[in-house]
Amino acid sequence: MLLQFRVENYKSFVDEAVFSMEAAPKQKGLDYSLSEFKYKKRTIKALSASVIYGPNAAGKTNVIGAMDTFRSIVLRGNVRNSVEKGSPNPASESLELIPNNTLKESKPVSFGVTFLECGLLIQYDVTVDLGRFLDDSYARKILSENLKVNGADIFNRSDMLEIQNLNVIKDYLADSADLNEGGINRIALNSLNREELFLVNGFKLLYSQNLVKLITDWFTNKFMVICRADSLQLIKRFSDPQKPTVYIEKTTNSAAKAFGINSNAVGYVTGDDDSGAKLCSIFKDEDNKKIATMAAEQFESYGTIRFITIFPLVLKAILTGSTLVVDEFDASIHPMALMNIINIFHNNDINIHHAQLIFNTHNPIFLNSNLFRRDEIKFVERDDDTHLSVLYTLSDFGTKGAKGVRKQDDYMHHYFISEYGAIKDIDFTPIFEEIMATESEVG
Repeated sequence: MLLQFRVENYKSFVDEAVFSMEAAPKQKGLDYSLSEFKYKKRTIKALSASVIYGPNAAGKTNVIGAMDTFRSIVLRGNVRNSVEKGSPNPASESLELIPNNTLKESKPVSFGVTFLECGLLIQYDVTVDLGRFLDDSYARKILSENLKVNGADIFNRSDMLEIQNLNVIKDYLADSADLNEGGINRIALNSLNREELFLVNGFKLLYSQNLVKLITDWFTNKFMVICRADSLQLIKRFSDPQKPTVYIEKTTNSAAKAFGINSNAVGYVTGDDDSGAKLCSIFKDEDNKKIATMAAEQFESYGTIRFITIFPLVLKAILTGSTLVVDEFDASIHPMALMNIINIFHNNDINIHHAQLIFNTHNPIFLNSNLFRRDEIKFVERDDDTHLSVLYTLSDFGTKGAKGVRKQDDYMHHYFISEYGAIKDIDFTPIFEEIMATESEVG
């Protein structure tokens, strides 16, 4: 379960942005949407959902893109560019696209994440020198790397390497880590590569393959970040449609019917050329025998296709306790279907594995105290002069004073009169007036 994501100097976010999925203090309402965990002497309350608002080009996608990029770096194990291309988030493959393009001097890029997995509270932070924007020949290097488990430092890497409290993870240690500790530490220090993460290289090899597997499995399977992905990429990245999983079967049956797809079946069909499964409309006769298949995009609406491809990920998140992060989750899908999905993540009887949903949107219908807590509603605003983005939460306004936000307030109304920021007045009239005036002169 994601508790916090941190990023600094990622595109429009030059100053540190903290995306928190921990409940803000003194927030009341929708308490059923919280997951509670005992940690030492305190209780951690985690949010089940979060929605991000802001005008176009404010940086909403950059928040999700930063999550996707960090995920890619960890799973790749280095800060070199990816050999494979074609991601909908180019910055995850070509890291020279990450630094802010207005900076005259290079500034380090930092990523950090805190999450709960298998009873462990894991915090992992990395700071990298990537040079300046578009400098693809820069000699990149990792400036710092830190791993904490249950609040205790496991290792700190900067110019030197400090292996610290391994007793916290003794159940995950390799047998050799107990022998000749000083010798292993020297080997670890000598094995450092400035472009490679110590976590998934030296630490995995010398100290704890099991702990690193737990962490990378979370990044691989339970941190499902979809950034500017089309329908095909959505399904292939986190679920293989060629395998008969419950995620696929349920989507093409009861869930599809509930969505309103009744006239024909929709499913994944594998062709004779073994090129992979394709989403198709499947037509049957009165005896329920298949008589034809047609590529879904030739027959179905974009909204139908998008639902069919996203819903398996919703199912997977609920059944495995994953964090599903989707850029423009609500595109072309009816708000009633989306509100029901949000309510499922808030339903303690269904969401027993503590899954989470995070998405950005322009649809104001979700600015509703019956749908989202104040700490679940995030905003991204971009300064017109500096072009830099900031991230904040509705709960940051507090509840007292003229700018306070109370549970009974009409969030949508106050947002549209610009009391929360993250909105722009848009007026195209002068453009058309100038064009019409020019047309009149020519005429």
